Amino acid sequence: MKAVIQRVSRADVTIDGKTVGKIDKGYMILLGVVEGDTLECAELLAAKVAKLRVFEDENGKMNLSINDVGGEALVVSQFTLCADCKKGNRPSFTSSAQPDTANDLYIKFSQLLRDNGVKKVENGVFGADMQVSLINDGPVTIIFDTETWRKNNEN
Repeated sequence: MKAVIQRVSRADVTIDGKTVGKIDKGYMILLGVVEGDTLECAELLAAKVAKLRVFEDENGKMNLSINDVGGEALVVSQFTLCADCKKGNRPSFTSSAQPDTANDLYIKFSQLLRDNGVKKVENGVFGADMQVSLINDGPVTIIFDTETWRKNNEN
């Protein structure tokens, strides 16, 4: 799984002018599910995101998690994170998980965030043409890739 985590002061996602997900302070999460990703990947990623300490404490240090600050999360599926641009100029998306599998893991990841204490988790609509709006706070943007963690555990 690949995720782009943006610390935001607010974010929303709309489809055809209708807001389908909206949060205040927290994380805007773009999530890509790769072929071979499993429930274990979703569990690991959700736990890491919930514990990620990128909110400022009373001393101005990034030392607090989303749960520490009562933050919210907006999760939007984004298969384009799985793009392979090694050859030519047109990205290949063959490494993306099949839609049914990707949607199942996307939904499960959102539930796992809740299970890890995130008080409010909103979603986009899997496979829809969405417009995402956000105010990146900082800016703070972190990229996670569970494949990297798997490779590091093999060494």
